[in-house]
Amino acid sequence: MLAIIEFAILAVSSIIAVMNPLSTTAIFLTLTKVEKTEENRKTAAKAAKLGGVLLAFFAFTGTIIFQLFSIEVFSFQIAGGVLLVAIALRMLSEKGYSSEKREDISIIPLTFPLTAGPGTILTVILIFSQATTYFEMIFVFVGIAIGVLLSYEGMIHAHQLLNRFGKQGVQVVSSLMAIIVLAMAIQFIIGGIFKAVP
Repeated sequence: MLAIIEFAILAVSSIIAVMNPLSTTAIFLTLTKVEKTEENRKTAAKAAKLGGVLLAFFAFTGTIIFQLFSIEVFSFQIAGGVLLVAIALRMLSEKGYSSEKREDISIIPLTFPLTAGPGTILTVILIFSQATTYFEMIFVFVGIAIGVLLSYEGMIHAHQLLNRFGKQGVQVVSSLMAIIVLAMAIQFIIGGIFKAVP
């Protein structure tokens, strides 16, 4: 029983930490600006659902898929980094993301590579592969569910920050988050390159 509890704590805490719902919330605020709450809720719900399904899918089949298509971990990491670079540059541009791009942001970047990014997917795959009982497997999905729920709650309440910081404050946060996303992207790419080089 103690081993199961330890595994549960490891699984839930690791998945939430790597997923980082707070960063997803901040980036969601940056991308959606001051648009309608109902639209934000729909976008957040879609991103959360897709993220949860994607992570659950990789928990079951991740190792097999990587082996089947001969995909290396570093390739996946670099690909996620390249996506984040494009997102960060768009965030820094004056155009940003308009409501016409709503479908795009619910999938990229909110689902991948934010809610279900390379790091979170790899974490889920690794933890699930270490599960030795059905109870331990269940806690992997509990960790996914909690992480996704936290991301969803953060996204639907993100625009309450506007009332506290105002438009100028949000613009400052938006620029800062764009720089952080760009730094994350570069870190993904550098990490992937170092893993690729023997």
